[in-house]
Amino acid sequence: MASSSSFTFSNHATLHSLPHRNTLVTKTHFSFPTKSSLFGSSLSHSSSLSPLSSYVLKTSISAKVNKGQAAPDFTLKDQNGKPVSLKKYKGKPVVLYFYPADETPGCTKQACAFRDSYEKFKKAGAEVIGISGDDSASHKAFASKYKLPYTLLSDEGNKVRKDWGVPGDLFGALPGRQTYVLDKNGVVQLIYNNQFQPEKHIDETLKFLKAA
Repeated sequence: MASSSSFTFSNHATLHSLPHRNTLVTKTHFSFPTKSSLFGSSLSHSSSLSPLSSYVLKTSISAKVNKGQAAPDFTLKDQNGKPVSLKKYKGKPVVLYFYPADETPGCTKQACAFRDSYEKFKKAGAEVIGISGDDSASHKAFASKYKLPYTLLSDEGNKVRKDWGVPGDLFGALPGRQTYVLDKNGVVQLIYNNQFQPEKHIDETLKFLKAA
């Protein structure tokens, strides 16, 4: 059974429309699975946030890379420790997917689904690239274990993830799972976000590529 964490927020808002400015204080209770339960652990705990933490906590991040925009270039090391720049793939569609971490249940399922459909992506002329904050050694072991035929890039410190504005999930408890499809000119044509159905990323991107 999945464990859960409980959070209580104190939200302050000033009502400017009233004759005398008053402060409205509301409390909202949230309960959802913890990071450990989502990754297959049976640990259970309860957490509470301070008023300051709940004030600065954001449930969503404004996207910095949007549909119709040229994807910003970056250079990261692949699973073999070699630097790879996004611009080297210009001239062909690119399916770039950000995932939380190597060897977690959902990410393994997603990686293997991309592997199993890799020939379909190649037939569509597209290159598949996975990105997470794991280092190159972790990526190499992950790719070797599951025979992944595509590139995994190491975004240690999550700089590219932050630069692209990939939203987190569960109030920032987990790195987000988001996929981008770039056309041959490097322009973003599709953004798909689904944390809890990792295989849907493959279905949606293939459907888009076939229709393009």
